[in-house]
Amino acid sequence: MLEIICVGNELLIGKTLNTNAHWLAKRATSLGVMVKRITVIEDDVDEIARVLREVLSRNPHFIMTTGGLGPTFDDKTLEGIAKGLNRELVVNKEALKIVKEKYESYSKLGRIQTVELTPPRIKMATFPEGAEPLHNAVGTAPGMMLKVDSLFIIALPGVPPEMEAIFDESVVPLLKKEAGKLGFFEKSIFADHIMESNLAPLIDEVMRDNLYVYIKSHVYVRSNKQPSETRPHIELHFSTTAENDNAATERLNKAIEQLSGLIRRNGGKVKTADSV
Repeated sequence: MLEIICVGNELLIGKTLNTNAHWLAKRATSLGVMVKRITVIEDDVDEIARVLREVLSRNPHFIMTTGGLGPTFDDKTLEGIAKGLNRELVVNKEALKIVKEKYESYSKLGRIQTVELTPPRIKMATFPEGAEPLHNAVGTAPGMMLKVDSLFIIALPGVPPEMEAIFDESVVPLLKKEAGKLGFFEKSIFADHIMESNLAPLIDEVMRDNLYVYIKSHVYVRSNKQPSETRPHIELHFSTTAENDNAATERLNKAIEQLSGLIRRNGGKVKTADSV
């Protein structure tokens, strides 16, 4: 089980689209790990600490944060995590080495004139006590991982290419170990000429008969207008978590066949994703 905390005033005021949450949720789910909650909060140490403690009370297996790892005054995630855990902030020698080597590489490329470890640069290597850095192949600020009993707290940068690179290199192996043999599988069909309100009891019936399959309806918007109740076009998304392709395919196909039959008997039409 995973909870994601996205830190950044720019997300709350609508200046920046929260693509990190979408990407992380999709990647984690595809690895067989359930995302239980995504929270967006401001760049405030007390708020970060408060929300972290709240999440800890729900006992997830993983907590991931995005944003707030850089050198500027409003990068406060690591300080907030330290406060939430009642831990000291300390300069992490390994993280400092990573930061220094990054600036040395920038100097060789002529991007900067000095590799001096200024306070803002040292800030990126100042971690909650007991944490370890995660290699950032794309940017400067390393990620951070801290294990608390059986829980992993993972802090990732807010810059999407950096966040994605650290996730793929350092986080994916942890999530795969957590999920074991389980994987996430999904299929979709599309229904026409039937109202979503008429679909609801049919979906309920199929989900009762197929306990390991989750079905979610999505009404498509036509020509940037509001969804029309007179000409609905509805995606039905089927998903399951299973140990292998065969088991998942059998479950999904059984549920799709049953719901497709019910839709047709109620005057609707069904199309596969390929035929849309």
